[in-house]
Amino acid sequence: MKLQLALDLVDIPGAIELVKEVEEHVDVVEIGTPVVINEGLRAVKEVKAAFPNLTVLADLKIMDAAGYEVSQASAAGADIVTILGVAEDESIKGAVEEAKKQGKQILVDMISVKDIAARAKQLDEFGVDYICVHTGYDLQAVGKNSFEDLATIKSVVKNAKTAVAGGIKLETLPEVIDQKPDLVIVGGGITGKEDKKSVAAKMQELIQEAVVQG
Repeated sequence: MKLQLALDLVDIPGAIELVKEVEEHVDVVEIGTPVVINEGLRAVKEVKAAFPNLTVLADLKIMDAAGYEVSQASAAGADIVTILGVAEDESIKGAVEEAKKQGKQILVDMISVKDIAARAKQLDEFGVDYICVHTGYDLQAVGKNSFEDLATIKSVVKNAKTAVAGGIKLETLPEVIDQKPDLVIVGGGITGKEDKKSVAAKMQELIQEAVVQG
């Protein structure tokens, strides 16, 4: 089980400064969609250059032209690239094919997918690396969480790993860990805190304890 830090509301210097604070406690750094929109793939390139030992995820939320977009993100240094589960099958297959060629990984974001079980099963067959249940920002506001969807995905996939994102905080982390995702994605639960380092350290500790206990 790994911890991913999602960066959404920063510029490139802000991202680098923030990662410096918590780098020893996180496994993956996500260059969030708003950062990619504001700064372009240069954000991916500069964060990867600054932290070559961290895994960098480019949250492109690809919907079309997937092979091309994965190739561009890979060239910028992304280790993992995201595509939407609601994208066309051909797009997802194209993303997987390009990622394999580049030695990279694909994470599918299940935001807005209606039939979670059926889609997860297909995605697993397409060879994606991660399937992520994501309670989007707009749904968090009405109190939804993803645990049921995560359990559903775990029950149908054979090879893909699972990830969970959406409003996870230190207080709610234990119930997230209980669901045993492979990747726990935290944004504001770290970035919105005064002492980011100590929150990230506590989260890492909880995750590692869970891993040891199996």
